[in-house]
Amino acid sequence: MKISRYASLIVLAVLVVAALSACAGVPDATTGAVATSIVAEPTTASPTDTPVPPTDAPSPPADDASALAVTSLQDVRDATIRIEAQGSFVDPEEGEQLNVPGSGSGFIIDPSGIAVTNNHVVTGAAFLEVWMADHEKPLNARILGVSECSDLAVIDLEGDGYRYLEWYDGPVRVGLDVYAAGYPLGDPEFTMTRGIISKERADGDTDWASVDSVIEHDASLNPGNSGGPLVTEDGKVVAVNYASGSGAGQFYAITGQDAANVLKRLESDEDVNAIGINGVAYWDQDVSGIWVNSVESGSPADKAGIEAGDLILKMEGLVLATDGTFDDYCQILRTRDPQKDTLSLEVLRVATSEYLSGQINGRPLEVEFSFADELGDEVADTTAVYDEYVTVYDDSEAISIDAPSAWSDVEGLVWEREGEDVGVTIVASSDIDGFYETWDTPGVFFGASRTLVDSMDETTLLDASMFNESCTYDGRDSYEDELYTGFYDVFVDCGGTATSMINLVATPDDRSFIMLLQVQVVSDEDLDALDHILRSFQVVGELP
Repeated sequence: MKISRYASLIVLAVLVVAALSACAGVPDATTGAVATSIVAEPTTASPTDTPVPPTDAPSPPADDASALAVTSLQDVRDATIRIEAQGSFVDPEEGEQLNVPGSGSGFIIDPSGIAVTNNHVVTGAAFLEVWMADHEKPLNARILGVSECSDLAVIDLEGDGYRYLEWYDGPVRVGLDVYAAGYPLGDPEFTMTRGIISKERADGDTDWASVDSVIEHDASLNPGNSGGPLVTEDGKVVAVNYASGSGAGQFYAITGQDAANVLKRLESDEDVNAIGINGVAYWDQDVSGIWVNSVESGSPADKAGIEAGDLILKMEGLVLATDGTFDDYCQILRTRDPQKDTLSLEVLRVATSEYLSGQINGRPLEVEFSFADELGDEVADTTAVYDEYVTVYDDSEAISIDAPSAWSDVEGLVWEREGEDVGVTIVASSDIDGFYETWDTPGVFFGASRTLVDSMDETTLLDASMFNESCTYDGRDSYEDELYTGFYDVFVDCGGTATSMINLVATPDDRSFIMLLQVQVVSDEDLDALDHILRSFQVVGELP
């Protein structure tokens, strides 16, 4: 099922609710006949006369909150709001868009002005305007909390005394009559459509959220309906509208029962499963990740240095959005506290072609070292690039790297050194024999050992792996990434050619094993392969 969001991907920001004050007139209590003449002398009423009580019950006090609850379908508009959000964002297809307005819907759930909408309607906007039916001026509102994965947000409107909607507490079953309320397409005119619930438990994974389960209905929705209520015929909220199917007449909403726990936390000024981005899953044959349309100021994402237009490739070492949804991203956020816990990140800054690494609630993003930049003048210049990479493992699946699919000659054998088995290896090349015997064939050797770490450190293993006889030694430098630290040597002009050889030795913090990585770089495209390998080499299983 392909699902698309129906509010624009821009940074929309706040849901506000509108207020409707009700004034009740006081009924006339006089029931006696009207006097036909005026007497010069006043008369005195008999002490036995008693006042006649009014025939109509008095109106409820103005401060009685329950009197503001909507109880009919006709009054739903009084508690449904239109949200206009203006901001700047970066779209993966359209690029940077400045000062662009967006529109969504929402609804008030408390007379104090607490309202519900979607996260994608409000997060990241520069400012919001909230409109209500029959109000000539917009209201101000403050975002209390958002959830990227549940696609929910709670805002607080200025003032109080608002009409509000109550939650439906009955069974949510197929066939239940429902009505979708809101302001689609940015139209200031309130709209309502009718349908039934057609599926009780539908898939909630989309390219901008990952809801455990949602309901499917056929009350027509359009862009701008996002965040609006799906109500019963007596005006009770069954669910929050958030998505539509691709041209199939299928529409989706998050039930109040499923959202209750999240909404309670959002009302308490708490963000849930969120780092502060308005994003969308991005995938093509070469790369996948979470595309950042905009960033909420002061959020964990903002403090880490994430910017609009970034593509978050990995979180905690896991490649994101490989299925085109938020699922993996949200699985990570649900097993951590993204407001407090440290989460590793790898980010592609598309505008500058920079690869950055850092942490949420930890080390800010920094540009990673790139051999492609450092050695670009040392190898043969070509215009070709590797268009596909695959993950390869040794035979025991203890170690892995990402290598060009063109390096299809792969071996994953025992690592032998001086006649002894010391660990496991991966060798990948377009031709392994050519990789070993010539300087004309690119390739990679990756080995990991628990045994060698007892007898060799990083520098001694590097010293034992020199290519001084065939290449020009270009120096040694330190190496560090999110998992490992060590040193690397660079050799250039190998065998009288433009080929370079990079030797890297690294260990984890606990020094439980040691790794040797050797990459033979023949042309520019191999430099790109080298950077891919450096971002991916790791021990993933139990070493022998």
